[in-house]
Amino acid sequence: MLYELARPFIFKFGPETAHDLAFGNLARAHRLGLTRILRPWVPDDPVELMGLHFRNPVGLAAGLDKNADYIDALDDFGFGFIEAGTVTPRPQPGNPLPRAFRLPKAKALINRMGFNNLGLDHFVAQVQAGEIFSARGGVLGLNIGKNADTPIERALDDYLLGLRAVYPLLLERPGYVAVNISSPNTKNLRSLQDGGGLESLLRGLRDERKRLADRFGRDVPMAVKIAPDLANTDLPRIVDTMVAHGVDAVIATNTTLARNAVSGLPHAEETGGLSGAPLRERATEVISLLARHLQGALPIIGVGGIMSGADAAEKIRAGAALVQIYTGLIYRGPALVGECRRAILALRAGQAATQPAVTGQARP
Repeated sequence: MLYELARPFIFKFGPETAHDLAFGNLARAHRLGLTRILRPWVPDDPVELMGLHFRNPVGLAAGLDKNADYIDALDDFGFGFIEAGTVTPRPQPGNPLPRAFRLPKAKALINRMGFNNLGLDHFVAQVQAGEIFSARGGVLGLNIGKNADTPIERALDDYLLGLRAVYPLLLERPGYVAVNISSPNTKNLRSLQDGGGLESLLRGLRDERKRLADRFGRDVPMAVKIAPDLANTDLPRIVDTMVAHGVDAVIATNTTLARNAVSGLPHAEETGGLSGAPLRERATEVISLLARHLQGALPIIGVGGIMSGADAAEKIRAGAALVQIYTGLIYRGPALVGECRRAILALRAGQAATQPAVTGQARP
């Protein structure tokens, strides 16, 4: 309710200015202990995935906390996990302004941010400084990408730098590394989802993970984030390649280049990735297709167009084990986290109630 009252004021500012104001105030309120009132009164709903214990299945998608500056403050929203990033080896400003646009009538955003971030050194320091979220049992995802000026044929070099930097951060706190090869806002990045590019990238990451696991005595899980614009016929090949190279989860999906759902609206023709309500149906379709093909061989983290608790439950029904929100948080505020948690709890309770009782049967 409070966010609904504040949103018209927040939306008077451009998306990036609004983000900086909102998160700056969130950090100050957290330091004063005021954000505890945001924590939803919802029972834990644990999920075991990737060898990790998630206290509940609702997480924050990468992109809102690019530099890992607000992890502890965001803990009071009630997330089971938070994915910070995408971080690149070196700091970079991202694409020229303006690069983020609201489409309120469609409950959508278009962004072409371009991995703007302060680089690995800042990112690592911020994760090390944040202790509350992990101490309370939150799972931390660290999302890595490549610098825009790194040639695509050298992309693996950047991902290896990212992996080596963040891997030690997850030895003493629960978490996973997320590999972003699906943003539409870094030139040629999505070509890494193609057969040869994906095979080479995942082979290199697999080998480096093995070296790091041997060195540190612990295997840190890794997830890969894919685009919604892939052809349905390409999805089985992509996830089969992930399974073959020991990837622990697939994150489906990133933003879309499609515009059919927002045609004619102001800003609809801006370049960049579309997120929010118009992405819901396609993201759920991808999850469903992956779930039918994988048959449990690789867990799915569902993201894309979750604007309500019903949308979150829909992703779980389609085959996701966990869900993430991003644009929904901008339009709905912190209350969306609790709403999604309650909806998934209700879904699972209903599913459990309809399962037939298991009884022993005498042998003939």
